[in-house]
Amino acid sequence: MWRNIKRAILGEEIDGKLPARVQDAITRQQTQSEILIAWVQVFIVVTFSTLYALSPKTFAADVMFAPVPYALMIYGLFTALRLLLAYFSKMPAWFIALSVVADMALLMFLIWSFHIQYEQPPSFYLKAPTLLYVFIFIALRALRFEATYVLLAGASAAIGWLVLLGYAVQIDGGMAQITRNYVEFTMSHKILLGAEFDKVISIVVVTLILALVIVRARRLLIHSVAQATAAEDLSRFFSPEIAAQITHSESWIEPGTGESRQAAILHCDLQGFTKLSMERPANEVISLLAEYQSRMVPVIQKHGGTIDKFLGDGILATFGAAVPTAHFAADCLRAMEDLNKEAADWSRDRTAEGKTAMTVRFVSAVGAIVFGAVGDNSRLEYTVIGEPVNLAAKLDKHAKDEKATGVTTRDTLELAKAQGYTPQAQLELREGRHVDGVKGTVDLAIFRP
Repeated sequence: MWRNIKRAILGEEIDGKLPARVQDAITRQQTQSEILIAWVQVFIVVTFSTLYALSPKTFAADVMFAPVPYALMIYGLFTALRLLLAYFSKMPAWFIALSVVADMALLMFLIWSFHIQYEQPPSFYLKAPTLLYVFIFIALRALRFEATYVLLAGASAAIGWLVLLGYAVQIDGGMAQITRNYVEFTMSHKILLGAEFDKVISIVVVTLILALVIVRARRLLIHSVAQATAAEDLSRFFSPEIAAQITHSESWIEPGTGESRQAAILHCDLQGFTKLSMERPANEVISLLAEYQSRMVPVIQKHGGTIDKFLGDGILATFGAAVPTAHFAADCLRAMEDLNKEAADWSRDRTAEGKTAMTVRFVSAVGAIVFGAVGDNSRLEYTVIGEPVNLAAKLDKHAKDEKATGVTTRDTLELAKAQGYTPQAQLELREGRHVDGVKGTVDLAIFRP
């Protein structure tokens, strides 16, 4: 029961130690908050200085020492130092705490100086509306999302006001100024202790409420940063389109949910990789895969393709599946053209480096597919299912027989042209081809190297 009450008041607890990258993200947020706080303090110094310059002075400058300008000057220098530290270095906790106390000390000193400035008894400053600035200073500390500094600001304000109250009561016959008559209190310099304690209680209550809000907000901030970091990591393991679907899904993603749509399927295959992987050291094999994928994947993504999965040395990509488009076939064939060029460039680069030249083959097909999540609740995967997927896999095996680096179907080519595709590469039509696993014959379009 207590845990439920605690959760209701403070919000969800943070499980375990936060990863370093999440802590770094929160630290960056706090650094930005410190810069903002420092600039607000600069504004406060300018405001207080302007108000003091415009307010009437009843004492002669050659008779009485005026402490306020010196206090504002010292605080201004302190604020400038704080601003520099906020921009150029990590501000230590003790300096932040000192800054909190300095804020309240300045405010209380300015309030205390009113009775000197206006030549009135100390009880005069207890009615100063400037006390309301206390809540600005307390709220200012909420920008950092740390309840500790909010509590310190509130405690400093409450203690400071009690000190001012004690000074007003003890100095210059202040005890005689105490009254229990509210009307007399409002119409004179009399001190109503209950009213002053109400001010202290208000400061304490507002501080506690704000601290509670900060505790809840900080937990929400940490969860949000953790989720954002996880989403960023997710986009490295999934294509950006799939990661966006996962992170922005309005409901829990269930296995077996999918959508039917028209799309293009592209398959990339590294010829001779299986034999090479058995002959070369493991680190050389993985290095080759990384090099190959780093050359192919950006080209696919450039044309709006989505990486569905890596199949060893194969890359299965889709156009119009994860994000429906009206030009999926055209995008796919444009990608095939650029992939052929990139593969040729890669082969030349490897030859120039004294490495074995590699051949990459690309095949594609279009048609109706089902795009959705498969697996169970413990392990899900977005994938595409349908005849174009099967046909692309069969064409991949057939491409070598055609002695071509790029193979697509005639239907794909015609649809791509209808969607605005203009071939830049040499295309050769081959009709009535028998493809293993496909009933009847298939008309193909071959990309000449």
